[in-house]
Amino acid sequence: MALHLEVVTPEKKVFSDTVENVYLPGEDGELGILEHHAALVTGLKPGELRYQKAGQTVHLAIGSGFAEVTDQKVVVLTDNALGEAEIDEAKAEAAIHRAEEALKSLDHADDAEEVAHLQGVIAKNLAQLRLKRRNHS
Repeated sequence: MALHLEVVTPEKKVFSDTVENVYLPGEDGELGILEHHAALVTGLKPGELRYQKAGQTVHLAIGSGFAEVTDQKVVVLTDNALGEAEIDEAKAEAAIHRAEEALKSLDHADDAEEVAHLQGVIAKNLAQLRLKRRNHS
């Protein structure tokens, strides 16, 4: 198989190599991508990106973003992509707590943009915690 995956954040190219398959957290549900997939561009929500390479499954916690799929390439542009070893549970929990506290003090009707931002922070950090804790519970 020759499916090329690139995962890019604003800071760096996180991953670029040939993989067997890719699973993405699409806005409308999980997407499974194999070689010769129909071309598409889709939004991504915070969650888990998985890919298989040489029989090994690799998991990344990603933030929101977009994916472009062609018949032999998947490009993921996301604000965040971390492997399990890179996730700091205490920092993720603290970020969730701060965002939840900030949400309590907002007028949801007048501060819709800030509410959406804080909800995104919570979702991104929850995705990190789910990945980190999967094998430790």
